[in-house]
Amino acid sequence: MNNIPSVNLADFLSEDPDRKQKFVDEIGKAYEEIGFVSLKNHFLDDALVADLYNEVKAFFDLPETTKQQYEIEGLGGQRGYISFGKEHAKGKKEGDLKEFWHFGQEPDEDANLIEEYPENVEVQELENFNKTGMEAYKMLEKTGIYVLRALALYIGLDEFYFDKWARNGNSILRPIHYPPITEEPKGAVRAGAHGDINLITLLMGASAGGLQVLRKDGEWIDAIPNEDELVINVGDMLERHTNNKLRSTVHRVANPPKEQWDTPRYSIPFFMHPRSEMPLNCLEKCIDESHPKAYPDITAGEFLHQRLVEIGLIKK
Repeated sequence: MNNIPSVNLADFLSEDPDRKQKFVDEIGKAYEEIGFVSLKNHFLDDALVADLYNEVKAFFDLPETTKQQYEIEGLGGQRGYISFGKEHAKGKKEGDLKEFWHFGQEPDEDANLIEEYPENVEVQELENFNKTGMEAYKMLEKTGIYVLRALALYIGLDEFYFDKWARNGNSILRPIHYPPITEEPKGAVRAGAHGDINLITLLMGASAGGLQVLRKDGEWIDAIPNEDELVINVGDMLERHTNNKLRSTVHRVANPPKEQWDTPRYSIPFFMHPRSEMPLNCLEKCIDESHPKAYPDITAGEFLHQRLVEIGLIKK
């Protein structure tokens, strides 16, 4: 396998039970083997993607002093701007070579959340930045819910098992800017090798290559989707909840060859988180004699806090 498997959401959405089952089997097998797929026929249209990239590039082109006004202390980076080098991979000291923005959940009025999400930060200089970001957020969330329905069926759960946890969940849309590299990075990379924290991550095609996935045999392979596909991978929460049945694969964003250091890179992942009260206890359907329970019980909120400390966004 030299690239990640491709699956078609239209199969799952069809009225044909065989096509639907085909999608469930394909995505489930891929997530057991490598933890990544590329997905076609999702709910993001090309025009919305183009608009979002235009808004994101315009924001990161703003003066540093302007962007820093949107870096809000005390939020652990949950909303607004996070400046260059603030985040690092778990176990690394060097900050990643990136700056980014966070859009968060705007819950339904009847969501009955046990926690209050921070308000999104409004960018005054760009009239359509927040509106466009939240339109993309909703389409990615909708896509993610269908992927989780397929995975619920694959595991042997009710199709809608994840709906109540993922709807109004603590998901994050993160536009990232990796600026041109101007000097020898000294051990730092654009994004260090890591597993994602959340249930699943949905990634729009980045503006330049670099995303690499660690195969079971220890080889790094490039994740190269077609232009109209999303890259979707399993996060640590889902790996834990399925007792390691579905794999949260280590991945990274490698630095480009030196002759391409002057090329910036933009990337927009959507980190799909559940509501904080979701129990991540290992599912009974994923435990047997060959696969004993691998993790102690924990909630999604507790697990998220632990990991935000480990990657440097929240201080102990």
